[in-house]
Amino acid sequence: MNFGLGWQGIAELLILGSCTGFLAGLLGVGGGMLMVPFLTLLLSNKGVPPEYVVKMAIATALATICFTSIASLRAHHRRGAVLWPVVRSLAPGIVLGSVVGAQLAKALPSPVLAVFFAVFVSFSAMQMLLDRKPKPTRQLPQAAGMFGAGAVMGMLASMVGAGGAFISVPFMSWCNVKVHNAVATSAALGFPIALAGTVGYIIAGWSLQGMPPGALGFLYLPALVTLSAASVLMAPLGARTAHRLQRRHLQRGFAVLLLALAATMIYKAATGA
Repeated sequence: MNFGLGWQGIAELLILGSCTGFLAGLLGVGGGMLMVPFLTLLLSNKGVPPEYVVKMAIATALATICFTSIASLRAHHRRGAVLWPVVRSLAPGIVLGSVVGAQLAKALPSPVLAVFFAVFVSFSAMQMLLDRKPKPTRQLPQAAGMFGAGAVMGMLASMVGAGGAFISVPFMSWCNVKVHNAVATSAALGFPIALAGTVGYIIAGWSLQGMPPGALGFLYLPALVTLSAASVLMAPLGARTAHRLQRRHLQRGFAVLLLALAATMIYKAATGA
């Protein structure tokens, strides 16, 4: 089996990293929802055992988000769009939920994990695409509610290899946070989600047999280095673009992306591709 990336693999990862970095800045997503399907395909072609491939794709996507979210966050912070009190309220629950989610993902078969990914992403997309308006009086919950919401975000995001924007942006919008602020704040939340989830996946895959050279637990280091280099460069450009778009256009773009990714994962789960 050949686990080397090769020039074609490096080129594919550079393109993927550039796209996900731009989307991270544009929509507040860590890019995991885009990276996971493509990494799954790439790692499958490189001979990674089928029972490990989705989990390795998720772990590598989460680790990449650690770098991408920082680049995106800096660009949004310069525009004063990040709601730091919200970040501080959600972060403790997010860290706990992310570690738990990684352990749950270890126990799930890859097709089940792929369907789980698609269901939650589709639900979030439809809420935003339909543009359902929250009650004008609805606000973010108090401390206990924010901890619980953060735990759910962290757990689900860790299980599917995302930075959590597919949950946190709809959640904040539902609580009457402006979408531009929700996107910027989600970029800040991506780092604790990704870091805790990455550590969880490294621990979960540490003692497994048959892992490819360059793997650290479920984390595939060669792909991480290539993806991160490209995504960090493109994230600030995406953030600048986001602040030039109208709210509805930004929200629709986010929803369409989520639905496309959900369809990809459902197809892979159904066909075993």
